[in-house]
Amino acid sequence: MFSNWTQLFILLWTIFMVVMLFIGGYFMFRKFLKRLPKEDGKSIMDWEEHYLNETRHLWADEEKALLEELVKPVPELFRDVARQKIAAKIGEIALAENSNKITESLIIKGYIEATPKRDHKFLRKTLERKNIDIQPYEHLF
Repeated sequence: MFSNWTQLFILLWTIFMVVMLFIGGYFMFRKFLKRLPKEDGKSIMDWEEHYLNETRHLWADEEKALLEELVKPVPELFRDVARQKIAAKIGEIALAENSNKITESLIIKGYIEATPKRDHKFLRKTLERKNIDIQPYEHLF
């Protein structure tokens, strides 16, 4: 009834669709887990929003530009999520230190804490290019 090419196409299309559904489900499940409330009644995403809202007025244009430069290697599709996660960590550190403005130092500390180790190589290159001393942050790497 069907030719071999048609059967092969249907088989490959089915495999492709199943793989795509699994990948999409994986990312949706991760987002679902981030939205689940913890013991304190707030989810991870609720805390991120809290830290962003509490420290929004502390950001100057220079610091925003530095954050944009640091999230530049992230694919555009995920850049907003990465920016929010990193900015929230920076805000958390700023509130913990009772800082009255976001500084370059806070951005570097927050970036190191909010990102996986594989991204730290890019941070080191960026800091060297901007002639920023890495030594005070070496213990965080």
